[in-house]
Amino acid sequence: MLSTMQDVPLTVTRILHHGMTIHGTSQVITWTGGSEPQRRSFAEVGGRATQLAGALRDALGVTGDERVATLLWNNSEHVEAYFAIPAMGAVLHTLNLRLPPEQLVWIVNHAADRVVIVNGSLLPLLAPLLPHLPTVEHVVVAGPGDRTALDEAVAARTAAGVPVQVHAYEELIAGRPTAFDAFDWPELDERSAAAMCYTSGTTGDPKGVAFSHRSIYLHSMQVNMAESMGLTDQDTTLIVVPQFHVNAWGLPHATFMTGVSMLMPDRFLQPGPLAEMIERERPTHAAAVPTIWQGLLAEIADRPRDLTSMARVTIGGSACPPALMEAYDKLGVRLCQAWGMTETSPLGTMSHPPAGLTAEEAWPYRVTQGRFPAGVEARVAGPDGGFQPWDGESAGELEVRGPWVAGAYYGGAGDEPFRPADKFSEDGWLRTGDVGVISPDGYLTLTDRAKDVIKSGGEWISSVELENALMAHPDVAEAAVVAVPDERWGERPLATVVLREGASAGYAELKEFLAGKIAKWQVPERWSVVAAVPKTSVGKFDKKVIRKQYADGELDVTRL
Repeated sequence: MLSTMQDVPLTVTRILHHGMTIHGTSQVITWTGGSEPQRRSFAEVGGRATQLAGALRDALGVTGDERVATLLWNNSEHVEAYFAIPAMGAVLHTLNLRLPPEQLVWIVNHAADRVVIVNGSLLPLLAPLLPHLPTVEHVVVAGPGDRTALDEAVAARTAAGVPVQVHAYEELIAGRPTAFDAFDWPELDERSAAAMCYTSGTTGDPKGVAFSHRSIYLHSMQVNMAESMGLTDQDTTLIVVPQFHVNAWGLPHATFMTGVSMLMPDRFLQPGPLAEMIERERPTHAAAVPTIWQGLLAEIADRPRDLTSMARVTIGGSACPPALMEAYDKLGVRLCQAWGMTETSPLGTMSHPPAGLTAEEAWPYRVTQGRFPAGVEARVAGPDGGFQPWDGESAGELEVRGPWVAGAYYGGAGDEPFRPADKFSEDGWLRTGDVGVISPDGYLTLTDRAKDVIKSGGEWISSVELENALMAHPDVAEAAVVAVPDERWGERPLATVVLREGASAGYAELKEFLAGKIAKWQVPERWSVVAAVPKTSVGKFDKKVIRKQYADGELDVTRL
């Protein structure tokens, strides 16, 4: 029999309307670097999003599911674009401003972006690319910036017979009605694309993931669940994770559902400004990758600040060193580890311990990647092709599926989705490339990326476990471990270490420090102190660069 329930599409449009009306007094607070941040209420942001939707349609001729790209910092204008573009029926395409120029060109052309909304401070990044972006017809500039290079690029495009028009954001939206009902919002299919992100392209070309309205709506509901981030309109969240990084982990959409105020750092992402905005604005929650929190820890060690308002932090993007959790515990700030990826929207797990445990009993759960929510199913594929039991010991590659998990990539032949066999199983599960185990009560522990596992003498060594152990040493700021060729064992670990300023720990001391924490045969023989660990565009350790540096003889390696 059929149900008697109404069939109301789950769309970004409904999230926008809910936030600007029910939670109209909540705020988007954008840091300016001055004495006072910019403050806009959800009602104002929603009104400006309505104006932007009208401008894109009426002034720029955006119709249907055309792609509108953003090259923006985390700020109010970016939140406005987050809602205006998908709600009007187009597709939001967030561009990673930290990618190499050639990758940005490839991504914009692959997505066939028609409009780019860019912060004025990022014009020097966009301008050299513009002659190579033939699908881009309009550039919308938000905020001040030097337009010299942009004007030259526009002139070159015009001379080549491929003109592009430039618009000022505020002038484009000015004078248009702000009332939600003043714009003719289309009734959208909830399964149509709302937003796009591209994977970082660490292997092969970046791959496009197109999120549906339905997936964003359901993912936002899960972000707001108590077992996830569990935020309410009593909270303010500091969103450091870039809005180009998997939709800022879904927080802008989720906050409009529940009225959580957003503190946006704009381009002020250094430890000093972050510490100042935490102390002045008193956010109760924050979200960022581990490298941000390591930098902030060093900042407040030199210049103490009051972080006590920020009781909860969601940390993801790469494994959180347990030593970092312990350091923040002492400050009264609880780091909660999460796992996910572009293909999972990204929320896959969060490491809240079960109820009724002491702090000591809860610790082993906190250092896992966490427990799967109701919307994500998981299994572990073993080396023999079968699936491993959830016993906390049997390792293999993690595979997942769910309503906010990708089932394909954008841009196959004729724009049809495509499903590479190395990324999707025959029955449609996402192959994550992460190796780990699942406990009987559903907690995921990742031991490595499949490509980063060290295969030594027929046994596996976890590079993540070695890194966490090394970063527990008081003299070590960062440590990255990679596999390097070895004539006897096939592969052995190479430890690259960044020492804290003024520290003097030697390799022998670090090797001794690992004794008793790591099996003796897993302890590295090869060591190198480096000024900094190379990182990807989203702040993860870039191990392919380290492996190349070693192969090219660029590292000063000591063998013990």
